[in-house]
Amino acid sequence: MAGISRRTFLVQCGVASGAALLGRGMPASSSSDLRARLAADPLRPQFHLMPAANWMNDPNGPIFYKGRYHMFFQYNPNASVWGDMHWAHASSPDMVHWKHEPVALAPTPGGWDRDGVFSGAVVVDGDTPTAIYTGVLPPDLPADATLKDGQHAWREVQCLAVSHDDDLRTWQKLPEPVIARPPAGLMITGFRDPCVWREGGEWRMAAGSGFAGKGGAILLYSSPDLRRWTYLNPLIEGRGSGHPSTNPVDSGEMWECPDFFPLGDRHVLLISTMGRVLWKSGHYDGKRFTPQEEGVVDFGAYYAQRSMLDREGNRILWGWIPERRPEAEHRAAGWAGAMGLPRVLSLSSSGELEMIPAAVVEVLRGTGTNVRGSEAGAKKKVEALRISGLAAELQIECAADRPFSLVLGEGDGSRFADIAYDPAASGNELRINNTQAAVAPAHGSPLHLRLFVDGSVVELFANRTAAVTERVYRVPRGPLQISVSDLSALQSLDLWPMKAISKDRLTG
Repeated sequence: MAGISRRTFLVQCGVASGAALLGRGMPASSSSDLRARLAADPLRPQFHLMPAANWMNDPNGPIFYKGRYHMFFQYNPNASVWGDMHWAHASSPDMVHWKHEPVALAPTPGGWDRDGVFSGAVVVDGDTPTAIYTGVLPPDLPADATLKDGQHAWREVQCLAVSHDDDLRTWQKLPEPVIARPPAGLMITGFRDPCVWREGGEWRMAAGSGFAGKGGAILLYSSPDLRRWTYLNPLIEGRGSGHPSTNPVDSGEMWECPDFFPLGDRHVLLISTMGRVLWKSGHYDGKRFTPQEEGVVDFGAYYAQRSMLDREGNRILWGWIPERRPEAEHRAAGWAGAMGLPRVLSLSSSGELEMIPAAVVEVLRGTGTNVRGSEAGAKKKVEALRISGLAAELQIECAADRPFSLVLGEGDGSRFADIAYDPAASGNELRINNTQAAVAPAHGSPLHLRLFVDGSVVELFANRTAAVTERVYRVPRGPLQISVSDLSALQSLDLWPMKAISKDRLTG
């Protein structure tokens, strides 16, 4: 979301009333009407994780535990706009087919998280799953406020909860925060979204922050037991954009949602700031991180990332796909936000972050069709392809040294998605509708594109190094057709219809 952070959503949307989660506190007729409306909404994704209704944002504490994947995420149970943040919970055997579980964490009236259970991590301490998250509450004094975005002034504290059941359905909170205030003497611009990991014989925490008038920063802590924390130093400090903003996230003076982990022979830091997820790879000496390469994780509607290890030990990335339509529209629709598909992360030999959709997503494919650009009748075969129900995957290989475009549209010329590649447009080689992205050179190999269409969500991956998530709020009158600009540049095109993960678009 270029130029807009999740905190700007707070300013724009506020805490609003709306339809409660299906069946919760609603007359049966109202619940039935909402269910029917959501199930019939063609813009609502069918194979991306999302709650049954209402607002969602950041992924929180994804973890593989005792044979199942667990995803927690920011959730408003009372409306399809931001507010009243809880941790929703879904579980899965494969990271694709999800089951909604009871809400894991809710604000405690009068407690340290009375105004919201914000983002955080889940780790296993011995045999005990432990969530560490940011709680927000009103400050006792103006100087105690760490989240100031022009609309709210909140105190942010780091809280802890434990679970003693194998399904992670019930959690018990500690009565006091484990970190009640940021380090003394620092003029910080935020204090939230802890990332926690085991390092040697102790625990480490990276907290999102920044320094006023300077730039974003990540604060590094250590602990012997997840309860007693000692501030060490800034893990890394950055520079802001130089353009002051009421919300320091928008100016780059605050880095939120840090994710820090080893990958290959380096460490990787992911942060969300200025409307994008950024990556940095480099070396970590136990106290400070020195980046050597950096870039953009996704050039489109993708934010507030969080990673995990899957059952095979692969580093899997998740991210929130926000809305890009007016608040009045998603309030009326009864839902907002979706989770991106799982992405497997790796590093190139030069330290560049690479990502591909997890292979398990392929279980959703229906019967595919393949077209080779060089075969006889290729033009007619492409023109005969159809995407029904806004649910499909395409894989395209084309010449990397020539311009190429592919349009998903209707027979009357109206367009749903326009994907264009131009190797001469350095830094903006790839475009989907109005969103542009940089693509690393293919070094003599063809350009490889992988495109997922799911209702109003379009996820595009290019050559392992670039991704663009686009929102398209256009309902075609019939199946989408495909056209390409230059069949001689097309090497191959594969199309699969994609199966829904639920019979009624309620995803679990």
